[in-house]
Amino acid sequence: MFNDLEKLQASYREADTQFKLAGGAAGCIKLANDFYDVMETLPEARKILFMHPSDLTESREKLGRFLAGYMNGPALYEEKYGPIALGPAHAHLAIGTAEKDAWLLCMRKALDMQPWAEPFKDFIYARLETPAERIRNRP
Repeated sequence: MFNDLEKLQASYREADTQFKLAGGAAGCIKLANDFYDVMETLPEARKILFMHPSDLTESREKLGRFLAGYMNGPALYEEKYGPIALGPAHAHLAIGTAEKDAWLLCMRKALDMQPWAEPFKDFIYARLETPAERIRNRP
């Protein structure tokens, strides 16, 4: 039998509920921008910040587009950049547990900045642990 939290999380998986709860494309872009704003200011993220180009405009756009599709919304990333291949796209970077954890810390702080219900923030964070782990290519 499901408890209330499990029922709530199951409802997030229906159709484009996540995308809608996030605020649509604008909400995904806001999350991406808040994520990179955090990355630019958080000392723990300094190493991963320097893995990015100095101009984060395209990185912000790519993350916002990725998030839209990842939250079961439109495939905005694929529309502009083609198929998503997280591993190959990050293979040239040394990403270990520390880098993954720094990325997740930035995402946690960015999620905390969103006007979303806490259970939804926690759900999205848990979902984003998967791609964060997939790009890790070092022990």
